[in-house]
Amino acid sequence: MLSTTFMDLAIAAGLGLLVGLQKERADSPLAGLRTFALVSLAGAVAAIVGATTTPWVIVGGLLAVAAMMVAGNVVIVHSGSGDDPGQTTEVAVLLMYLIGAMVVVGSREVAIVLGASTAMLLHLREELHKWVDRLSDRDVRAIMQFVVISLVILPVLPNQTYGPYDVVNPRQVWWMVVLIVGLNLAGYAAFRLFGAKAGTALAGVLGGVISSTATTISYARQTKTDEGRDTVAVLVVWIASGVVFVRVMLEIGAVAPAFLPTAAGPLCIMLGVFLALAAFRWRSSDQPGESPLEPGNPSELKPAVLFGALYAVVLLVLAAAEDLLGDTGLYVAAFLSGLTDVDAITLSTARLVAVEGLEPSTGWRVILVGALSNLIFKLGMAASLGSREFAKRLAVLVVVALLVGGGLLVFWV
Repeated sequence: MLSTTFMDLAIAAGLGLLVGLQKERADSPLAGLRTFALVSLAGAVAAIVGATTTPWVIVGGLLAVAAMMVAGNVVIVHSGSGDDPGQTTEVAVLLMYLIGAMVVVGSREVAIVLGASTAMLLHLREELHKWVDRLSDRDVRAIMQFVVISLVILPVLPNQTYGPYDVVNPRQVWWMVVLIVGLNLAGYAAFRLFGAKAGTALAGVLGGVISSTATTISYARQTKTDEGRDTVAVLVVWIASGVVFVRVMLEIGAVAPAFLPTAAGPLCIMLGVFLALAAFRWRSSDQPGESPLEPGNPSELKPAVLFGALYAVVLLVLAAAEDLLGDTGLYVAAFLSGLTDVDAITLSTARLVAVEGLEPSTGWRVILVGALSNLIFKLGMAASLGSREFAKRLAVLVVVALLVGGGLLVFWV
């Protein structure tokens, strides 16, 4: 018991010293190294005393620390030193008092994480301010809309199944929307960080994260007006199409983790084929100044609702196809839905495997059919919107991928 008490006091003091070190280096006029260590110790001692008397000891100590912070600010303001007391230090002092108490009466591990996180937040002050200054109104809107999609709409949706075949769960449907919007938001953030200075490879990666289909359409149109971009456009589109398989595996892992080991083998082989073909063309087409297409707001509510509706429709179609036509119906539905969107067929199939008992060996084949169908659609876009040379070069790569994919569908056990 005594050793545990000493351990708690040592942890509280250590966390206080960690936060105090940062404030000491920042020349805080209100609290520094020793003050933070003592405040954290005070919180731990108050918790120890309160455990044998009354928990109000902790509250009394918190009020006393708050009163001292107020008194310190009054002294600084009336001293005429010109120092701005601000509020961050006061909040940090009160938080460290509570963290010191939490070490004793709460979860020691959580208290350590909170203390370390507090120190990091204080240390990254300049970096955080610079990051906020770089945000545009559009960036802030994207973040806020994602908050609405994930934290406002999702929790209020009913968590039960409806409709034919009993497969459409509104909360599960919207959870898939949150997942896709989150991936798109990550791609948008990467574009904001690297887009202006992206090389060809990074342009392809970002294009795959944001939208490989939109990337194909954008670069195809560019080759129509500037045939000198054929080589670069093929490489960017091909890398973006390969990233789709990484995205597919991430989606499977999020929806049906037990399904991922079965699907990972053939999907990784497809990814390897894309990477190998991209490397083959790399030397003649690397242009470090290449930039990816600029994405729209990834958190817009209308596209999110449309994707949710598409996902629900695909889920119903797959369930009906399996019931009426067996596995053949699944493949037909996958081919048709995969023409325009791989995410919906991936997520709906993963859910059928996880919840409805679809065989994993059938599941990955359905997803691969959808991915190959999407590749054919991109080739069609390249042929109709791009230059002839661009379409010819992309067609060679697509044929190789289709042959490998077809071989996996037939021969992979």
